[in-house]
Amino acid sequence: MNELNNVYVSQHPLIGEKLSNLRSITTSSKLFRDLVAELTSLLVYEATSDLKTTPVSIDTPLEKMTGSKIAEEISIVPILRAGLGMVDSALNIIPSAKVWHIGVKRDESSLKPIEYYVNKPNIAKITTCIILDPMLATGGSLSAVCSILKSWDVHNIRYIGLLASPEGVQRLQDDHPDVKLFIANIDSHLDENGYIVPGLGDAGDRQFGTT
Repeated sequence: MNELNNVYVSQHPLIGEKLSNLRSITTSSKLFRDLVAELTSLLVYEATSDLKTTPVSIDTPLEKMTGSKIAEEISIVPILRAGLGMVDSALNIIPSAKVWHIGVKRDESSLKPIEYYVNKPNIAKITTCIILDPMLATGGSLSAVCSILKSWDVHNIRYIGLLASPEGVQRLQDDHPDVKLFIANIDSHLDENGYIVPGLGDAGDRQFGTT
C-alpha cells in the first residue's frame, strides 16, 4: 500500500485486474457483484493488518501452543444502498463483526448528503468501525457518516472503497484527517455532475441491475 496522511491506495496486482474488469461497460450485474465481493475481501485484509490481538491457548493435534485472536470489537457500517454489496464479503473475513446501517444519499442537484436512515446501535463494546461504500466521490456522504459515528463516541474509523476522486479524498482529509482510507484506486477527477472519471458508472445501479 502507498501511504499518505492515512490514505492507502492498493498496489496489489489482483486488485488492479479485478478493478479493470469491474469498470468495463460489458460486465454483467452478476459479475459486477462478484467482483465487488472479491475486491472487498482483498481490501479488508489490507485494512485490518494492524488490529490488536491477544494471546490464546490452543491444542493442536500434536501439542498445546499459544496462538492469537482479534482483541477488538468491530462494527461494519455499509452506507446504503451501494455498500450493501460489500457486507457479506467483509463478514466472511470478520465473522464476529456487528453490522450497523446508515442511510445517506447525495442530492443530485446540490451534491450535498441527505441523511434518511440512522438507527443508533448499542455501541458499548465497539472499538473499531469499518465503513463500506464502493465510491468516494464528493466525500459528502462519507464525511457525514464519520461525523455520526464520532457523535456516538466511536473514533477508530476506517473506510474501504473501490474508487475515489482526488476531491473526495481531500474532503475527508479536511473533515476527518484521523480516518484511514483504504482504496483500490484514486481516479482522475469529478465531472460537473459529481461522478468519478473515468470511474465505473453508478455502483448501486450496476450491482442491482437498475440502470
